[in-house]
Order: sequence, then C-alpha cells, then structure tokens
Amino acid sequence: MRTTSMLSLTSLVTLALVAGCDTESSQLPSEPDAGVRAHRSPPQFSDWSAPISLGPVVNSTLTDIEVSISKDGLSLYLASNRPDGFGGFDIWVSQRARREEPWGPPQNLGPSINTSANEQGPALTRNGRQLFFFSDRAGGFGGSDVYVSQRRSKRDDFGWQAPVNLGSGVNTAFNENLPHYFKKRESGTVTLYFSSNRPGGCGGTDIYVATLQPDETFGATGHVPELCSPLRDAGMAIRRDGLEMILASDRAGTVGSFDLWVTTRASAQDPWSTPLNLGPVVNTVTDESRVALSHDGTALYIVSGRPGGSGNLDIWVSNRSKIVDVDDEGDDDDQDNGDDEGGHMRDRRH
Repeated sequence: MRTTSMLSLTSLVTLALVAGCDTESSQLPSEPDAGVRAHRSPPQFSDWSAPISLGPVVNSTLTDIEVSISKDGLSLYLASNRPDGFGGFDIWVSQRARREEPWGPPQNLGPSINTSANEQGPALTRNGRQLFFFSDRAGGFGGSDVYVSQRRSKRDDFGWQAPVNLGSGVNTAFNENLPHYFKKRESGTVTLYFSSNRPGGCGGTDIYVATLQPDETFGATGHVPELCSPLRDAGMAIRRDGLEMILASDRAGTVGSFDLWVTTRASAQDPWSTPLNLGPVVNTVTDESRVALSHDGTALYIVSGRPGGSGNLDIWVSNRSKIVDVDDEGDDDDQDNGDDEGGHMRDRRH
C-alpha cells in the first residue's frame, strides 16, 4: 500500500480521501446516517423557464458537456473537447465579474488537472476548496475513476493541486463518473453521489452514494434504490438543503434520448420520491442531460443538443424565482476560514 501526502485543505471537513475496502454494500438508503430532521418548511419556487443558450462565447462548435457553478455565481466549470486542450475532454472555466454580467471565454485549467486522457464532470464543493471530477487517465482502477483536487484559495480558478484518486472505496474496474458532493446541513454528514455501471444495481447506469466515514475514508458505498431504473441514471444536481434533486435519465417516460427529472424528499434523512419528468418546457426530443444548480436554487444549467446551439451539445440556463423563502441557517460547508488554513490529503491504494 502506497501513501502520498498532498497539500493542506481549507475546509472544516478534512477530506482525507482514500480507498476504502473492496467490499461494498449492495443497497443503501439514500442518506445512511440518521441525523436531526429538518423542522423548517422548504422554499417554494415557480416553474422553470424555457432554457436560453449561454451563446458562442461559452459554447463551442464541438461538445460542451457537464457543468458546475461556484457558490458566488462567478465561475462556471465545464468539460469540453474544443481545440487547444490537452487531449480528449478537458475541464475549462468561464468567469464573470458580477452575476449580472455575461460569461467570459472558457479557459483551460491547465496540466495540473488535464491530461491527454479525458477529464470530465467537474463538481465544485460549496466552499470552493475541492474540485471532484472523473477521468480515464492511466493509474486508475479501470474504466473511468473519480478524482479530487484541492486549492488554497477559492478565488484562484487556476490554483488546483495534483488530483487524488478516491480509491477503491468509490472506484471499481467499471465506470464511476459524474460526482456530486453533498453535506447535510443539520448533521454535517458528507456524502458523495456518483453514477456507475458496476454490477449490483438495477441495470444500466445507477446512482450510488458513499459516506465520509469517521476514519476520513469514503466507504459504505451502495446504490440509491428509490432512484433506480433499468436504463441509465447519469448525473444529478442537489439543492443545497438536500430536499430536491434534478436527475438526468433515459428511463421510461423520457421524451428524448435523455430527459431531466425531479425528485424531492421531506428531510435529508428521508428516501427520495419517485422522479417526475420536468416536462416539455425544459425537455425536448433531443438530449437534455448533465445539470448544475446555482447556490440559491433559481438557475439550472443544462447540457442540451436542442436546436439553436453552437455545436453538438451546448450549455443552456433555465431560471425560476422563489415564491416562498425561508430563513437561511447556512451550514459548515459554506463557512470561510481563510485561504491558507487546511488539513491533509492522502492517496491509498489496495
């Protein structure tokens, strides 16, 4: 077993992301711990608007796929196979000075993140310190694996350190991809949702979840049974209170090759509801997949092949407004303790 020390993290949760044991539970509830239930009512929103393309400044004539937006709404991470990358799909970032301003041209994150292989599925944590993604680069467990990089300053979109493989607690010889980091507001429990085509699910590609254990390893990995379908459930965005998920799937009832669906729950400890199709305002007969939610839950960034784009798949945005708001109690993952504090990251292989 080999251990590699990395630079320090600045999150209150020390992400010592390591390989767990090879044994996986075949089925887990969506959120394994039994933390404190939320007693406040969730916010209420209007319907989603018709998506609008981010335009040719952000989108390319090739494929722009998989997005993540920073908490402050000023950095939009995306995967693309546009020219001037390092090979295959790379991760890029588009920036803007204020939320009211348009997005600038995407810039490549550089060789600290990207390789001649494929780097895709960027997923920022809310505190902006960690970037999860998946890659089929050499040295993994097979297929595509989930990795994480960290940075000292959440304001430096090009300060990412060498990525760490999450190890066999998450990754297998099959394809693990499209990670989404979620931290429960009440209990502080950290979970990582991701998609995988490993055996043991419902067939095709399923949604899995791994919990950060007391020993700081991601383990107890299992599929989310209430979200299973026999087809492909690939990619999700979870509202920060944990009560709503937008899911990309080609399950029965899909209008196009992939549609977006919504599932909700009463608290972060409850199972997810049966997913409902978001309908024809958001979905078309083409491909709607890969989503990201803004911090306040009012902007939904969508990857779509609908007419009117710049290339094969483009990034669009749909908006909604809050009808009923609630007091925002915040959570630990949103707190900022400065740009130079941190913990320790390790990479263990079995």
